[in-house]
Amino acid sequence: MSDNPLAEATVERVAPPAVLVVFGASGDLTSRKLMPAVENLALRRLLPPGFSVVGVARTEMNDTEFCEHVQAAVQKVGGGGDEARHVWDSFASGGFRYVAGDYGDPETFKKLKDVLDELDEQRGTAQNRLIYLATPPDTFPIVVQGLARCGLNRPANENAFVRIVIEKPFGRDGRSAEKLDAIVHEAFEERQVYRIDHYLGKETVQNVLALRFANAIFEPIWNRRYVNHVQITVAESLGVGYRGGFYEKAGALRDIVQNHVMQVLALTLMEPPATFDAGGIRDEKVKALRAVDIMSPEEVAQNVVRAQYRSGWVQGSEVHGYRDEEGVDPHSQTETYVAMRLKVDNWRWAGVPIYVRTGKYLPKRVTEVAMEFNRVPHLPFAMSQAEGLEPDALVLRIQPDEGITLRFGAKVPGQAFRVRSVSMDFFYGAAFLEETPEAYERLLLDALLGDPTLFIRSDEVAQAWRIVDPVLEAFEEGDLPLARYEAGTWGPPESDALLDRDGRRWRKP
Repeated sequence: MSDNPLAEATVERVAPPAVLVVFGASGDLTSRKLMPAVENLALRRLLPPGFSVVGVARTEMNDTEFCEHVQAAVQKVGGGGDEARHVWDSFASGGFRYVAGDYGDPETFKKLKDVLDELDEQRGTAQNRLIYLATPPDTFPIVVQGLARCGLNRPANENAFVRIVIEKPFGRDGRSAEKLDAIVHEAFEERQVYRIDHYLGKETVQNVLALRFANAIFEPIWNRRYVNHVQITVAESLGVGYRGGFYEKAGALRDIVQNHVMQVLALTLMEPPATFDAGGIRDEKVKALRAVDIMSPEEVAQNVVRAQYRSGWVQGSEVHGYRDEEGVDPHSQTETYVAMRLKVDNWRWAGVPIYVRTGKYLPKRVTEVAMEFNRVPHLPFAMSQAEGLEPDALVLRIQPDEGITLRFGAKVPGQAFRVRSVSMDFFYGAAFLEETPEAYERLLLDALLGDPTLFIRSDEVAQAWRIVDPVLEAFEEGDLPLARYEAGTWGPPESDALLDRDGRRWRKP
């Protein structure tokens, strides 16, 4: 099976016979993301007829009730019309099983093993298992050890596979990630482990690779000679909502920066891989993360801003502050906004500052990578003729208006000679007729096919925590003051000051 993420477009990648085992089957992730992804794969005829789903959770349900629960969840998120329902019903008939039990109870895993054996016999699933941990992170070790005790961690024969998909966060810091990794590796080999970050399943994240390595006009200028600085923005227009309890334990640094931001950063900064396969791409991502400078406590104080939203107005509606959210400590010091200035110590990026920011209740939902280029060394006309001219920039819009913007200078029509910046836009939706698959749909299929390209290797996790740990330590020890920003703004004044002192400013998407 090829592990090239850009397999030939003319070849449909159909999953082999298998069982998808979902721990946490009654939870929100399963209902909102995993089951709609399974439905879409079934509707696209990318799952074999005998494909089956086994849900495992503490909630008491039987097989029929689980099937009804799944179909209700799919309909709730807008899945399928009449024709789609027919295909779904045909796929779902007999293909859903459920095991109720505590994850710490060996009987739960014995019942699961019996169900899997039945499905192999009845539906021809060939002893192939994809095990998905859609549970809270503190249960990961319990489930992994339970699988190992019952022998469900190893393939039954040389032609079968057992793979485990682990959701983020992978640890709470570098030390806990290392401990979790040791537990996982006691039960599973690294090639069996698929650490998922759904951002890597987005078409536009993958398009970073296509833009760089398929176009001769971009790769030569993708370096310190031409790039003045890079900005990575992951902005959300919503607050924490009902996730206040979770956010109190996580915060923006753990929730977004350590995973999503670091993955986008690695793809943006990496060197061209020697081979365009899983090993080549992931090797270069790790090398890029290793080149990011690790900040001292003094550098954290100078180059990091943490903040928390207070009440304000977002898209015309008044919203309350973070400390007034359900499940949040009224005196909480948890950050909902982080801005950082990073340095990269390698030949390509030395001297080019990398600015990253993420936050809740910002003016709009947007994820983008913006590369601003150096100004021309000499303007052959008067500055008064170029008052509207900004530095050239290349912006990769990851969501929601997926596409690419190239900003450059052009003459303003008229008798006078005046130059200002204009933008040339590419929109995914307008350029391609193909329906873009959802991130979880792509990643589930990749895991079933054994393609790890878009999943995170253990050394990638370690390098990401290596960058974040000093910042996290400063947060937890109170060494960095918590700024406040009004909901509906682009963050606190301290964030603007981070760029002002370098003579730069944040983009306003």
